[in-house]
Amino acid sequence: MRMSLPHPSHPVSRREVIQAGAVGLLGLGMNHLSALQAMTAATQPPRAKSVIYIFLSGGLAQHESFDMKPDAPMEIRGEFKPIRTRTPGLHICEHLPNLARISEKWSLVRSLTHGSSDHSLGHHIMLTGRSDAPLGFDPSKPKKSDHPSMAALATALLPKRKDNLPPAIVLPDKLVHRQGRTLAGQFAGTLGAQHDPWFLEMSPYHPNHYGAYPKYLFHHERGFETDPTLKFQAPHLSLPQGLTMDRVMDRVSLRNAFEQQTNDLTALAGDDSFDSTRQAAIGLLSNRKVHDAFSLEKVDSKMLDRYGRHSYGWSLLMARRLVQSGVRMVQVNLGNNETWDTHQAAWGNLKNYLLPPMDQAVSALLEDLDASGQLDETLIVMGGEFGRTPKIKSISATALPGRDHWGHAQSILLAGGGIKGGRVIGATDKQGGYPVSDAQTPENLAATIYEALGLPNDLMWHDFTGRPHTLYMGSPIGGLV
Repeated sequence: MRMSLPHPSHPVSRREVIQAGAVGLLGLGMNHLSALQAMTAATQPPRAKSVIYIFLSGGLAQHESFDMKPDAPMEIRGEFKPIRTRTPGLHICEHLPNLARISEKWSLVRSLTHGSSDHSLGHHIMLTGRSDAPLGFDPSKPKKSDHPSMAALATALLPKRKDNLPPAIVLPDKLVHRQGRTLAGQFAGTLGAQHDPWFLEMSPYHPNHYGAYPKYLFHHERGFETDPTLKFQAPHLSLPQGLTMDRVMDRVSLRNAFEQQTNDLTALAGDDSFDSTRQAAIGLLSNRKVHDAFSLEKVDSKMLDRYGRHSYGWSLLMARRLVQSGVRMVQVNLGNNETWDTHQAAWGNLKNYLLPPMDQAVSALLEDLDASGQLDETLIVMGGEFGRTPKIKSISATALPGRDHWGHAQSILLAGGGIKGGRVIGATDKQGGYPVSDAQTPENLAATIYEALGLPNDLMWHDFTGRPHTLYMGSPIGGLV
């Protein structure tokens, strides 16, 4: 028998309403926050306290990372050489030396496959964990009819915390194409916009820049770039001068200041669309751990050096500190503007600008969590919207060669959360184009994440019209735990 969740109908206390109303007087920078509404769900004991989903927008080339084909012809194998890892028989790209050194901490799925080689639909598939295109899918913009992202479902279905921390956060930016269109699949879609995950916008969008700025900023055609205007801007959570938390939480002293606002909010308190963004903002303001997570200036200098003093390192360091503070799911977009879309100059761009900061930051995250004893309770997942074509080609007579889009096969890295390291699930053919054993789907990857978070496999969610939907569309990937 499937478990069906009701719409959120729990009463909202007057104290919660007053907390929500207070935010209008606080001067909080709401540009970093998107609408949030959490609803309580029944859960099973989670295998992991938190999940960090590292998303490589553009599509990581499996041949140049985790599924090399050194015995294939040159037009298949490419320029990079494999190196040994600490796991017997497991070889990965020579430009991932840090991950090779700690291979006992992570495992690979080399056989994830889906049917789209289009960026927009590929993003939708891998961010929602659904291989099917929703009715009326528009590659140029998100729509209410899109499937909800995994982060949105986590926002809606994970239990509400007493301290009002959001269950899911996406950082350091929304995924936007260089032509300016926001990519579909990141939002709540049919779940309802009130369940959109929080987006912490810390990385300014630029249509012609890619990679981990400032050190690894590049353009696919021109190589290294510089831009002093690009700054990693962590959200600033503080109260206006002269206003203390005691005053904020004191109904009497604030009563006159926002009495009318409180009355308006009280009228909405029983409504399903009650906006809890402001309520949660109070929780952020009063949570010292979250303050510290956002304060990279408080991080030890050696720690910053380990993760890397660039946008990839800063993003993963902030994700690590957020899960430590209690956030259940953090999606980290390592590279906007389809940074990993290596159609041209693939080997130079991967060697010089893409693989080094990813290798540094991800390996630092795994080692940091392991040293603190938190790796077992934090699931790490890393992948993109698809892989790359087996055959190398040039997009023009003058461009250096690269690989096109390829949905049929990609490699996914997983670690922590009960997953045993040093394992390889599935395999592709001699050209790295199609799975030949243990093919896995985006639905299976999503089920792996949901299971780790403690969401039961008989759980259902309701769309904004009230229709029930199955959460699990596949089975957790076998052989990892």
